[in-house]
This record gives sequence, C-alpha cells and structure tokens, in this order.
Amino acid sequence: MSTLTLSVRPDLGLLLLRAALAGMWLSHGLLLKLLTYGAAGLSAWLVATGLPGALAWPLILAESLGGLLILLGLHGRWVSLALLPILFGAIWVHAGNGWVFSNAGGGWEYPLFLAGASLAHVLLGDGRLALKR
Repeated sequence: MSTLTLSVRPDLGLLLLRAALAGMWLSHGLLLKLLTYGAAGLSAWLVATGLPGALAWPLILAESLGGLLILLGLHGRWVSLALLPILFGAIWVHAGNGWVFSNAGGGWEYPLFLAGASLAHVLLGDGRLALKR
C-alpha cells in the first residue's frame, strides 16, 4: 500500500501570501482610491467618516507603494506592519455596518482577515522568493 506524501513548500506559501496581500493593497490604493474615487473623492469620503481629508494622498501612496514592496519582497514584513494601522482604521470605519463585508457600507470581517494575514506575514517574513530577505 502506497502512502501519499505531500511536500511542504513554505517559500511558495509565503509568495502566495505576499501576492494576495499585494494584490489587495494595489487594487485598493491604485484602482479603487486613485482611479475610481480620485484623491478629491477619497478626501470627501474620509471627511464624511470623521477622518481628516488630508489623509487621501498618504493613503493612496502608502497602499500603492506598500503593495508593490510586499509583492517584490522588499522589507515586506515591515511594510505589512506599517500598513496595519490602515486596516485597523478600516475596521473602525466599517464596525457599525456589521460583520459581513457585503452589508450596506461594508462590514468589518474583511479588514480583520487582512489584518490577520498581515500579522502572519510579519511573523513569517517574506521567504526565499523575495528580493530582500
């Protein structure tokens, strides 16, 4: 009787984690905030949620550059750590909308999951398939 042996590939797993986090940051920073809402629209939305509108460009830049750095594996674990406050802010903004992100206004389970994935990245690192380990 043969036994199925699965080979663990932690570096591929870390690359997948980095790619997923990077895809999320790039899609939110570039596609959603910059190209869909624009800096002025994001600024108005931030003010409507009780946050300073002046955070628009710093958010766009942090999410976009952060996503690129995570994808490349350039100090990605530190970038994930630095971006955690944005996820905690997203949890705060969506807290009143309920748990499920498909609720009106978006719930808070998605940013909480992303914070957990980011913490896993911080703890595990970028792996061998990164430009800078």
